[in-house]
Formats: sequence, C-alpha cells, structure tokens
Amino acid sequence: MVILEEIRKDLFSCDETDSLVHCVSRDFHMGKGIAVEFKRRFKRQNILRNQNKGIGDVAFLKVGKRRVYYLITKEFYYQKPKFEDLKRCLKSLEGLTREEEILSMPKIGCGLDGFKWEDVKKEIEHLPRKVKVYYI
Repeated sequence: MVILEEIRKDLFSCDETDSLVHCVSRDFHMGKGIAVEFKRRFKRQNILRNQNKGIGDVAFLKVGKRRVYYLITKEFYYQKPKFEDLKRCLKSLEGLTREEEILSMPKIGCGLDGFKWEDVKKEIEHLPRKVKVYYI
C-alpha cells in the first residue's frame, strides 16, 4: 500500500535520491508548466525519444542517484490527455519502479492537463511505493 504525503514545497527541493515523476507528450516538447523545468534540468530529449515509448508508457533517465520518469499521456504537446491514458501510465510506472524507491511528483495531470486532484490521487494510491506530492 502506498504512503502518500502531500508537501507544500518546490518539487525540486526533494531528496536527491528520490525519483521524480511528471507527465509529458510523446513528442517531448516540454514547453509549458513544470515540464519546462524538467527539460532545463535534465535535457536529453533525444535519449527519451529514442526509447520509442507510446501513450500509456513511461520513459526514464538515470540522473545521478535518481531516476526521472516521464509519463507519456498524449501524442502532442498541444493535446489534452485522456484520464485512461494517465491511469495506464501509472500502471506502467508501477512495473518500472524499484521496491525501495521513493517517488516525488507534482500534482500530475492537474495543471495544464486539467484533471481533478482527487481523481488523480485515487489512482496514485494504487502504487505500492512511498509517494511525495509537491505543490506550491
């Protein structure tokens, strides 16, 4: 069972060993919202694209002591994702994470994508990991 902790702080203030999670489009445009900061900090969009993941999949980078997970919820940056695709991403994420891993994330899907936090939170609670959700 997940331990979900909501923290009112900047996501990037989390422990350097926490893995980071956020939502992106398959084109890895990352031009708005928190994705801009992920792009600036971690770059390597070419490596992410070369993983050739589809909607509902998760691409990732190993950066220092952590992994950075990119939940692919839509094809193009200008589209709105379907809630079912976010759920598929979370299921894919569950299979990729390690038992000891702590996942730190924003309120995924609730900014520009427009999902309701209470709906997303119910899905996150199915992850068998400690999850820290950061918001300002």
